[in-house]
Amino acid sequence: MGLKIKKGDQVVVLAGKDKGRQGKVIQTMPKESSVIVDGVNMVTKHQKPKRTNRATPASQTGRITKPAPMSVAKVMLVCPRCGKPSRVGHTIGEGDRRARMCKRCDELIDVS
Repeated sequence: MGLKIKKGDQVVVLAGKDKGRQGKVIQTMPKESSVIVDGVNMVTKHQKPKRTNRATPASQTGRITKPAPMSVAKVMLVCPRCGKPSRVGHTIGEGDRRARMCKRCDELIDVS
């Protein structure tokens, strides 16, 4: 099953500790039905220095904060036209191609 959210979309979090925060989708994982949103659902990972990392001082070691995956059901697309969170529908766009559309303002978001 495909997701209605794509990489690069602006989304708002609907539930959880980051409820109400907005961010940009970094990665989608359709098989797990989850997305990674920039600056949302941050977790701390303790990373040891590795043998290959000792030679390069720029590698990160110690406590690293990074975004963790969250369920796609907890996020909602922010329409680029009206700027409000909206459900996503599908319609036939130009050239008989499937396109995503905003259910709030009935504008096309993009043509896939």
